[in-house]
Amino acid sequence: MGSSQAASLWVLLGLGLAGILIMTRKLKQVIREDFGAFVEKLQLLPPPQPAPPKAPHPLTGLTFAVSDVFDIEGHVTGFGHPDWAKTHDPASRTAPVVSTLVQGGATCIGKTVVDELAYSISGENEHYFTPTNPTAPSKTPGGSSSGAAVAVAANLADFSLGLDTVGWFAKDPKVLGRVGHVLLQLPFASSRSPRQIVIADDCLQQVKVPTDRIAQVVVKSTEKHFGRQVLKHENLDNYFNLKVPSLRKFHGEKTNGVVKVSSIKLLAHVAQSLQRHEFKQNHDEWINLVKPTLDPATSAQLCGPPESSDMEVEICKSIKNELHAAVNALLKDDGILVIPTVADPPSKLGGKPLLSEDFRSRAFGLLSIASLSGCCQVTIPLGLHNKNPVSVSFIARHGGDRFLLDTLQTMYTSLQEQADLVTNTKLSKNALTREQSAEVSKEKGNQAFKAKEYQKAIGFYSEAIKLSGNNATYYSNRAAAYLEIGSFLQAEADCSQAINLDKKNVKAYFRRGTAREVLGYYKEAIEDFKYAHVLEPTNKRAAAAAERLRKLFVQ
Repeated sequence: MGSSQAASLWVLLGLGLAGILIMTRKLKQVIREDFGAFVEKLQLLPPPQPAPPKAPHPLTGLTFAVSDVFDIEGHVTGFGHPDWAKTHDPASRTAPVVSTLVQGGATCIGKTVVDELAYSISGENEHYFTPTNPTAPSKTPGGSSSGAAVAVAANLADFSLGLDTVGWFAKDPKVLGRVGHVLLQLPFASSRSPRQIVIADDCLQQVKVPTDRIAQVVVKSTEKHFGRQVLKHENLDNYFNLKVPSLRKFHGEKTNGVVKVSSIKLLAHVAQSLQRHEFKQNHDEWINLVKPTLDPATSAQLCGPPESSDMEVEICKSIKNELHAAVNALLKDDGILVIPTVADPPSKLGGKPLLSEDFRSRAFGLLSIASLSGCCQVTIPLGLHNKNPVSVSFIARHGGDRFLLDTLQTMYTSLQEQADLVTNTKLSKNALTREQSAEVSKEKGNQAFKAKEYQKAIGFYSEAIKLSGNNATYYSNRAAAYLEIGSFLQAEADCSQAINLDKKNVKAYFRRGTAREVLGYYKEAIEDFKYAHVLEPTNKRAAAAAERLRKLFVQ
């Protein structure tokens, strides 16, 4: 099971679990040419093009990479751990999903890094290093298919394969659609518009970014394409509590029913319990035999929690069936569920949050909705917030892959436009706020100047300059305060900056002339006083100062 974080303009769709992963590596490490995405470079070429009038292969001209969990004939599948590679023979055949893509005209160019044993959600791998995020090099890439995501984000491949349940990454929604049509073997059909876009309000409230960074973008895009009438809001916690009764049994098994826990958080526990149970079923024998060195985070997950009882496993399976029915009932054939991809921004490399139960619970809570219900999910990047990637996920009912891809194709451009609009609007508001704050600081400086508290005035003017450094008045006013305390060089420098910003700032010319006179630059001071008089003919002080210095200079 993989975590997901947004990093750049690309999208991913999975038949069960999907998401956007971001890419990174420690800043102190040298970024390799391939961003550390690949564990092995290779080449699988497509068959020759069919002769006309037959159409060319649908994926002609595209390159792709695959996570190192897919078999390729003659190559060892590494599974994110060198001990696994050492104890397994080269694959005797190529995974059908890879063969299908090659037969469809795409060229496979290599195998990419996955988390250790493809188990974590961080994207970090101590054995093969951590792939570098082209957007945020100091942050974790998200797992488990970090290398596959990085290969696409860094323009090393047109698309890539990842995750336990087959999913694919692409920057271009058209490429995403082309790959989907080949893998899903979708016949031609007219696209359908959604009749309801269901926004999960309670899930969006978990995200540590302003809700308008996601909700407003989706709402505006929906209104543009389908009209406001299709929008619907839902509290998934309440809905799942009502429609997935086995969650109460699972809660009782874990806590004896003492504390109320949200249904989303319970789904996170269910997903992690099933992941751990299924992993142990498949790989415990190998781990006990080989005794590989495991990352502390992986070891804590595999060895820490007690083994799920048979009853708990059965309850988890019941939850999966009920959740499948609940989501399908909510969305029917023509609905899209909107949730955030992840609740938290990506963590710093090696950061402790990845090991915390709270972090994992929030991540798995959102990831589990599609993965446990068997629904299809697509994740769309929406730019950055505070230098961290933001994304939104759309979920359609089980089997609604074409419908989901068509909806993405329709909405993608407007979603990007709305995301840019929100970002630019916020930047404008921030700029306005800074200008307003600068004006407040300037007024405080003026009051201090009038009270002859010149050093204090300098502090306020400096704060105004820090907030809005393109305002000539702030520099000119600070120069006046510098003159009062005898800091003539600073006054001259401030006046020069003010004049660069405003060639008609009379006060700046006069004050610079005053500073230059004291500093002994008489000729330059005369020019400043003259220019101030030209700009403001009624300024008798400037005229008098120029004449006085002219007589002194001549003598």
